[in-house]
Amino acid sequence: MQKRLYLELENCIGCRSCLAACTQCGGHEERNRNYVYDVNPLANRQTMPLMCLHCVNPACARSCPAQAIQIHETGAVLSALVEKCIGCQNCTIACPYGIPKFDAEQNLMYKCDLCIDRTKDNIPPMCASVCPSNTIQWLTDGEIENKNKQFNLDNEKWVTSLPYLEGETHVKVNLPGILQGTTKLY
Repeated sequence: MQKRLYLELENCIGCRSCLAACTQCGGHEERNRNYVYDVNPLANRQTMPLMCLHCVNPACARSCPAQAIQIHETGAVLSALVEKCIGCQNCTIACPYGIPKFDAEQNLMYKCDLCIDRTKDNIPPMCASVCPSNTIQWLTDGEIENKNKQFNLDNEKWVTSLPYLEGETHVKVNLPGILQGTTKLY
């Protein structure tokens, strides 16, 4: 049974445990591959985690002339393969969410790979396994459906870009790939 990342952004307390855990995932070379943003730092303390959305048809992979970005059979979009990446940074420019980062010293792109060493065996990614506020969850489609019923969300409130939302409202996040969730933004 396939599981997906599910975010309840209103739960985020800004502890950044997900960032610390990300550095401990196998193959991450102690490098963060996800981010926690302060939504409006001058007005409130609301924070929001953001990691690769593992798009079904990822712009990062489509833009790579060396085909260095592979898609795992589970749907996870992997970081660039060291032996193929030519350092052109097309993937960084192409991603509409600004996720891939470029390491100039290694001449290599890196990004969240959904802790593929764990998730391929249905073990939650590191970020979801340590989140104390249950902001980041690793759920089945059935569990996600139950969450959606709980929040009574309809398809008209689905969004594609969270950092720019304002107003007190519940929104349903259904971004390309395997990231879904709900939030109440103020």
